[in-house]
Amino acid sequence: MSNTIELLKTRRSSKVASLSEPAPNASQLQDILTIASRVPDHGKYHPWYFIVFEGEARREIGEYLRTAYKAKNPNAEIAKLDLEAERFLRAPMVIAVVSRIREGKNPQWEQILSAGAVCYNLCLAANAYGFGTNWLTEWYSYSPTFKKLMGLDAHDNFAGFIYVGTSSEKQEERDRPDLSKIVTHWSNKNPTLNKGDGYGQLGKGYPDKGF
Repeated sequence: MSNTIELLKTRRSSKVASLSEPAPNASQLQDILTIASRVPDHGKYHPWYFIVFEGEARREIGEYLRTAYKAKNPNAEIAKLDLEAERFLRAPMVIAVVSRIREGKNPQWEQILSAGAVCYNLCLAANAYGFGTNWLTEWYSYSPTFKKLMGLDAHDNFAGFIYVGTSSEKQEERDRPDLSKIVTHWSNKNPTLNKGDGYGQLGKGYPDKGF
């Protein structure tokens, strides 16, 4: 128990530039993905799936990245296209988590949240094995061209790409939220909520989609 608590209290993302070999072996990867899949999943829809990039596949996917970047930036220099094509080479393993909306009575929003939980559980499992991780999205997560080339359809969105490897440096701690600004012990005598105002900019909000 103490080791688990210590991991949760101290874990943090590794810089992608610090991730190198070795990556998880086949057995470790099987465990990591099994643990990643062990998340809240209302309705047992399994509304997510994985794509693993390792070895030469990280270079091969570069052609898709190059094509997708050029589709959005037709005047991009060759050097820039070469740079974008090498994104998955930054770590020895990259795991895409794809959120896939399933038909059913349960809310789509809960399915999306479940995919996010998969991403984090994947990071924790890899961290517990001693590997560094970084959960990224970046432009290619939202590129229609890249999604099409990868075989995603209208039900799919990239929840994230988890870069995995052995971190060559200890990550410095960063500021964490002040709980007094984000925790409310509710009472009808004091219904004011601590919403964390002051952390970042407020967005424009979003309409109720009726999920």
